[in-house]
Amino acid sequence: MSHDGVRLRAVMRSVAFLTAGALAVPTLAACGSDDESGKPLAGQDIAPAGRDLVADGGTLRWAVDDVPETLNAFQSDADDATTRVAQAVLPAMFRLDAKGRPQRDADYLESAKVVDTSPKQVVLYKLDQQAVWSDGREIGAADFAAQWRALSGKDSAYWTARNAGYDRIEKIERGANNLEVKVTFSRPYADWKSLFSPLYPKDVMGTPDAFNDGARRKLKVTAGAFALQKVDRKDKEIVLARNPHWWGRPAKLSQLVLAAVPLDKRAAALADGTVDLAAVDPADASRIALAGRAKGTGTPLQGASASATGDTESKDENKGESPKEKKQLSKKERKALAKYLLQQDELRAFTVRRSFEPAYTQLALNGSAGPLADERVRRAVARALDREALAKVVLTPLGLPAVPVGSHLALSGQAAYADNSGALGDHDTAEAQALLADAGWVPGGAVKDKGEKAAGAEGKKGKKDDESEGGSDGQYIVGEDNKDPQDHTNKHGHGDEGSKHLADGKQYDGRKVKQGGAPGAYAPKGTAAPAGAKTGTLAKDGKPLTLRFVLPSGTGSESLSAVADSISRMLEKVGIRTEITKVSDDSYFKDHIASGQYDLALYSWPASAFPATDARPIFAKPVPAADGSLNVEQNYTRVGTDQVDQLFDQAASTLDEDESAALIRKADARIWAAAGSIPLYQRPQLTAARKTIVNAGSFGFQTPVYEDMGFLKKGAKVSASPSSGS
Repeated sequence: MSHDGVRLRAVMRSVAFLTAGALAVPTLAACGSDDESGKPLAGQDIAPAGRDLVADGGTLRWAVDDVPETLNAFQSDADDATTRVAQAVLPAMFRLDAKGRPQRDADYLESAKVVDTSPKQVVLYKLDQQAVWSDGREIGAADFAAQWRALSGKDSAYWTARNAGYDRIEKIERGANNLEVKVTFSRPYADWKSLFSPLYPKDVMGTPDAFNDGARRKLKVTAGAFALQKVDRKDKEIVLARNPHWWGRPAKLSQLVLAAVPLDKRAAALADGTVDLAAVDPADASRIALAGRAKGTGTPLQGASASATGDTESKDENKGESPKEKKQLSKKERKALAKYLLQQDELRAFTVRRSFEPAYTQLALNGSAGPLADERVRRAVARALDREALAKVVLTPLGLPAVPVGSHLALSGQAAYADNSGALGDHDTAEAQALLADAGWVPGGAVKDKGEKAAGAEGKKGKKDDESEGGSDGQYIVGEDNKDPQDHTNKHGHGDEGSKHLADGKQYDGRKVKQGGAPGAYAPKGTAAPAGAKTGTLAKDGKPLTLRFVLPSGTGSESLSAVADSISRMLEKVGIRTEITKVSDDSYFKDHIASGQYDLALYSWPASAFPATDARPIFAKPVPAADGSLNVEQNYTRVGTDQVDQLFDQAASTLDEDESAALIRKADARIWAAAGSIPLYQRPQLTAARKTIVNAGSFGFQTPVYEDMGFLKKGAKVSASPSSGS
């Protein structure tokens, strides 16, 4: 899980290691077609080049958020950098393709298939005869068995983040020879391809001490195109070197350096040569695009990052000044401007590669207490939202197709994807008002004073320590006393989504979902909607319908603020008041989302190739724990049903891939109907890359091919268009 600006962190480690221009919008298959999954909304943008066009040697420096605390991908504090290291230096039986579907990795695996289903499921792996660890030992059954025992959950001495799938294995044994591994399951497991990727050597998995501590700071034995050369915590970088013992296609790069650079420092790091490749936020992407324009055009500085000058005291003053105005700048401002212009000159060597992350942003509705405990109110919130307009707020300015996500469990192109939003219903203000009326929320009720906290705030008053300072930046209310919400949004530069964010007027997949969703998704026939869309906040039993909307305030959260403002205005139209509170990134999940201290929130989930396994804890029905608390696993909305749980269990136990995908789609339809979370848009993936870098950038669903990354040979040329997502 993440919010824009806060990366996928330890909070989502139980779904860890999810293997994870104008862009054409593919036509998605209609319901009932042979392929409901459609195509990825955008292809990879990695400047693909044949290996004969890639220079031999060189060092590529790639930005990461932090030097990882652990190199063991199965520990709770593993992060994205852990994943990158594991992908580059360790075996994986399966890796993801451009559609987010698992494919056999031929460097390690000749074949893998289910060879028996009765009385038990048996999978036979046939390993490549050249596959060896860096110490010369063959990769074999002993490594598979050690990893199974460590991750099975049977030995609590292993500090593991998860055991999904490994807990279903009954035994692992050698096959007909050293290259065959037989895995027998105690009960059927549909997602068996998710296992042993990555595969650690038995030296790491063999004992609790080795697992818990031995692989946190170093990996002595590896088996990938690269080897781990050093982890330098002082200089905050990890150095991977070409593996001379690698039996596959040799890595083009001599070294791959993962350098820790905070998101808000990446434009400067690119400009000064600290990194060659970095994920960037939309503001820095705009800076780089501006820098790429030809010199001497007289283009003013509009469109640059809000922090373009690198000085927060002179963010906006220098945009588009005349020469006379520039002379009036202070010495500090002139110095900052000179620094900015120098950086812009260096940034001309870079381009921004654009695609989508294998993750989506959702609106979460906390159904544990308050008005949102009533499913009619949750459904009303959902019906009040124009999801296409919300997608455009974020994606249209980036040149990406603004198509709302239609599934909680997969993204367009993945095998389990289908647009199931019809189970809840399309955007319909009148239906939303009718649902609220049926739930007893009516206009004109007695409303208490403005200082009253929203539902879910536990009655606490006053600003919390972790809330943002500075008046309305920390907290403001949309819909209170019919105050114009534009007062806030204009102050922050978001403006009206109709004039600023939808300015290009393009239409993306304008299909309307027909009514006829799950029972209860609509108000009872004949229920009258309250008269007038903006006659004031609705109330019930003397209490106003006010929802606490919690947002992060850190770097990169600007797009979430813009989306939240649009959502608040949409809800105001049906009489729902929102109280927006911005909190620090560090406390956002721990103190608010995970603890249930919110009504509405925006955050993201990754889309797994194995949703029956990885998505279940996100949507599982919360159950009471022995101590009387509620065990929610990762279901932070606290909304779940027994039927959804049963469908997940059936999908995980069905070996027919088509049948399993059909069950996942049924589960998704039930999740839509419950209205605990509303998928909005696939997260944009913006990667700044030196123009000479090829086979790297915004990878989309696909696992990077590390041995093919490198620098273009002098004089060579490649296509400038993104790779196809088909």
